[in-house]
Amino acid sequence: MDREAIRALLEDLRAGRVDVDTAVGKLRDLPFEDLGFAKVDHHRALRGGAPEAVFCPGKTPAQVVAIVERLAGHHTNILATRADRSVADAVATAGLPHVYHAEARLVIVRPESGAGLGLIAVYDCGVAGLHRLLAHYHLLTEANVLVVVAGMEGALPSVVGGLVDRPVIAVPTSIGYGASFGGIAALLAMLNSCAPGVSVVNIDNGYGAAHQASQINHLIAKVR
Repeated sequence: MDREAIRALLEDLRAGRVDVDTAVGKLRDLPFEDLGFAKVDHHRALRGGAPEAVFCPGKTPAQVVAIVERLAGHHTNILATRADRSVADAVATAGLPHVYHAEARLVIVRPESGAGLGLIAVYDCGVAGLHRLLAHYHLLTEANVLVVVAGMEGALPSVVGGLVDRPVIAVPTSIGYGASFGGIAALLAMLNSCAPGVSVVNIDNGYGAAHQASQINHLIAKVR
């Protein structure tokens, strides 16, 4: 349950459209709901600006469905991360509105467009082919925030950070040739970036980067 939902409930209570018992019933599962195998955080959006995401590894498809069903009663854009086809099929069988991005291993339940909030640019383009990045320079300057994903030597966030006056969120990946040490080489390089305005998340933490980018984007939209 997010701020808007709680505000709407309180307005309904004040206007007499719902009674006290009904309001208490809707608030009963705050801050969490215990399913036995998981404690679902319905309070997350109120605190952090987005619903709790479901990390799928270690959970059965049925467990993932049970969690997202509870979350879907209160939120839109519920993310099930690192989801394989069996999870997506289970969500579909449950009849939940969703989209599945197979390459990203991401299920979005009750998807809702964020159109109008502003542009978040996300792309991976190695510094060995920098001309490919510069061909889209206008998009970089239009974005509110940039998520830069890179492995190997991890130089790309520094390059992007030196080109634009936008916050850059660097994501080191665990994929790379040679002495990349599972992403540690890229992580250390990004942490030591000489370009200002670059923040770094942990190795392969695309979700964390996306959440931070969304928070920045929403704050800019509020200011405007």
